[in-house]
Amino acid sequence: MWQRVVQCLKDESGIGVVEIILILVVLIGLVIIFKSQLTSLVQTIFEKITSESSTI
Repeated sequence: MWQRVVQCLKDESGIGVVEIILILVVLIGLVIIFKSQLTSLVQTIFEKITSESSTI
């Protein structure tokens, strides 16, 4: 399995390792920056789902 991972990382025909790492860093940064907003959004969505499910 590790040989496949290493081979995939060495493959230069597709997306490079640097690009993947940069994308992950940006995504993690966005999650950290907007953590409180995301948490409140998810809580609001689940509260709405719970309240609406009782009417069904």
